[in-house]
Amino acid sequence: MRPCPPIVYYGDDFTGATDTLGTAARAGLRALLFLKTPDAARLERTGPLDVLGIAGAARAMTPEEMQAELRPVATLFRSLGARVLHYKTCSTFDSAPHIGSIGAAVRVLRAAVQQPWTAIVGGQPNLGRYCLFGNLFAAAGSGGEVFRIDRHPTMSRHPVTPMDEADLRLHLAKQGLADVRSMPFTAASRGSDSLDTALRQALHSPPADAVLFDVADATQLRAIGEVLWARAQSATLLAAGPSSVVDALAMAMPSSHKEGGSAPTARTAVPPAKGPVLVLAGSLSPVTARQVAAAKSFDIVWLDASGIAQRDAATLERHARDIANGLVSGRNVLACTRPPKPLPLERGIDPQALARAGGDLLARVLAMVPLQRVGIAGGDTSSHAVQALNAWGLSYVADMGAGTSLCRVHSDDDALDGLEIMLKGGQMGSDDVFERLVRGSA
Repeated sequence: MRPCPPIVYYGDDFTGATDTLGTAARAGLRALLFLKTPDAARLERTGPLDVLGIAGAARAMTPEEMQAELRPVATLFRSLGARVLHYKTCSTFDSAPHIGSIGAAVRVLRAAVQQPWTAIVGGQPNLGRYCLFGNLFAAAGSGGEVFRIDRHPTMSRHPVTPMDEADLRLHLAKQGLADVRSMPFTAASRGSDSLDTALRQALHSPPADAVLFDVADATQLRAIGEVLWARAQSATLLAAGPSSVVDALAMAMPSSHKEGGSAPTARTAVPPAKGPVLVLAGSLSPVTARQVAAAKSFDIVWLDASGIAQRDAATLERHARDIANGLVSGRNVLACTRPPKPLPLERGIDPQALARAGGDLLARVLAMVPLQRVGIAGGDTSSHAVQALNAWGLSYVADMGAGTSLCRVHSDDDALDGLEIMLKGGQMGSDDVFERLVRGSA
């Protein structure tokens, strides 16, 4: 009988899904990220895994769309006999009742597990995300100042799901999780026995919808992982939250899950690119704007955001040829949907339409010129760009900085198989991350 992976996770966007992939691989776990729910034949060819990921775009879906998206994930989890089903959310928890609802995801996936409550891990310290007494705080960029999430200079003004509530219990209550009980970081800081005792008290009748685990620093993840892993051995568990869920569980998993595997060995350094590099920047965040400004090794192509969002064929073709011509001549190209001082996209341009058009643009360019390394900036842009490729999976290659992984594309198309791709959320990465994609890192 084929061994089952102990952990199955669904990433609500592609950038976050690759961050969890990297988290698992760096912990020594055999991990692979599928670009859609795999069938039995694909799984049989893959070989044994400790962590099976599925990349999706639920973060940009309505609750009705999420139901159709997540039901196959629930079915796969049950069929595999895995122990933990992880719904991977953005580390900033940006979501709303009408779009990307975490509550809607929990309602669909909870039917696949035996535990009647959902574990929610509220912080990811390596990305500057902290949860204290139920309230979420986040750094503005890598190493930046930490803000309460409802006062964050970017996330409080997110164009689709602005975070206007810092207390995650209240935030999730708006999405239908009416009874979310808080597990303060003070319990985890005293170790797993203390945390388990506090959890038993929190789960005392009446039953809770969910338990929110504070994370004030990375040392508390071990206790959280030990408690959740132990409970999952007796009854399968649904956990929601960022990549810190897998980080915590990996610390508790037996060493038998960390003794090699079929996935490529993770590299500690990124070698220089062997050819020209394309970066598609669809993110509107100030962090990405700084990264664009620091990209001195690139020719920048400013895209007509309005034209490509409307799927104007002539505009898409013109931009694709401009980008391809630069790459063919050996130059690195950064295609950016945001000019130096743009008008806000909220004035008439649909961000989702723009992200989908970015996927079309990438597919056109790769059909014109073969590449060995590509970078995508922006959560929605990354999701749509990868979905536009004829690929079935991603494996981890190397770390590009907190929240940013370099991955290998798996495809039945020889022209795409082996392509290295970096997917980066708007808030992720150091200022020189595009430069390091070209020059490598020690």
